[in-house]
Amino acid sequence: MSQIPLRHDWQRDEIESLFVLPMNDLLFKAHSIHRQVYDPNEVQISRLLSIKTGACPEDCKYCPQSARYDTGLEKERLIEIDKVLTEARAAKAAGASRFCMGAAWRNPHERDMPYLKDMVAEVKAMGMETCMTLGMLSPSQAEELAGAGLDYYNHNLDTSPEYYGDIITTRTYQDRLDTLSNVRAAGMKVCSGGIVGMGEQASDRAGLLQQLANMEQHPDSVPINMLVKVAGTPFENLDDLDPLEFVRTIAVARIIMPHSRVRLSAGRESMSDELQAMCFFAGANSIFYGCKLLTTSNPEENDDMALFKRLGLHPEQGKAATIEEEKAVFAKAEAIKAKQTQPFYDAAAL
Repeated sequence: MSQIPLRHDWQRDEIESLFVLPMNDLLFKAHSIHRQVYDPNEVQISRLLSIKTGACPEDCKYCPQSARYDTGLEKERLIEIDKVLTEARAAKAAGASRFCMGAAWRNPHERDMPYLKDMVAEVKAMGMETCMTLGMLSPSQAEELAGAGLDYYNHNLDTSPEYYGDIITTRTYQDRLDTLSNVRAAGMKVCSGGIVGMGEQASDRAGLLQQLANMEQHPDSVPINMLVKVAGTPFENLDDLDPLEFVRTIAVARIIMPHSRVRLSAGRESMSDELQAMCFFAGANSIFYGCKLLTTSNPEENDDMALFKRLGLHPEQGKAATIEEEKAVFAKAEAIKAKQTQPFYDAAAL
């Protein structure tokens, strides 16, 4: 991996000037940097599982899991460890090297922590990287999860500081930055990006990337989501973002954060193969894999593998676990389930 010097002092006008480059020039610049740092034909694959769905008290205008909007989403309780492990095993068999677990919370309660730590430990014992997104974390919660072996924590900034108040009012931008600081201090890797197509201006997309790139340490993973418009949310009738603006966002992220994994996240189901190919050329080298991202749809695994074959791409290879290690993981999960008569409470009722 080439050690391209990293900057943490990007000015807004510098980033905006990248966004308005002729497309060929922008793609050439981004791809040249990408090739210096990464294998241009390798894509890291993550699988995302919702471990607790719906009934979130936050008012994020894009989110069908908010309790404030009627989206027809069925609330679900925090799921059992054995179900998580079954999904993790299937994800690994399908080529995923990282397993991400997401819960629709403002923040985890202390009573959640033992179960979350068990989930992390057992998935990690399979030989997969682990990631969670659970809302805000206190310093002590971040330390507990890190101690359990959590590799990554996802907490998106969503948009620029200037536009943030038009998206969310129930937590501040500083709340998000504080959680990321707690994650770093605990020794975990940061996964943080945002959503485009929420009615923001081009300057807001530049502002989001500026915030990420000017962190003391760049996020290890930068998910770039295209808004999935869900009926019942305040953003269901927004105009579509020009797909080429999405490609520009990927390319600029690659240029100013050359060592970060840039991930194609939500919205891929509506993207053509050609658009995704442009994103990979522009520097995207990570995807979420599987038919569902928390509550929104995603391309099927076979579709992704067919596209990879057409483009000559291959998945990043994760650490292999032995048969004995996997048997031990499932045996321990069954033992935990057997000795706890009520190991999971109905989180959806809160």
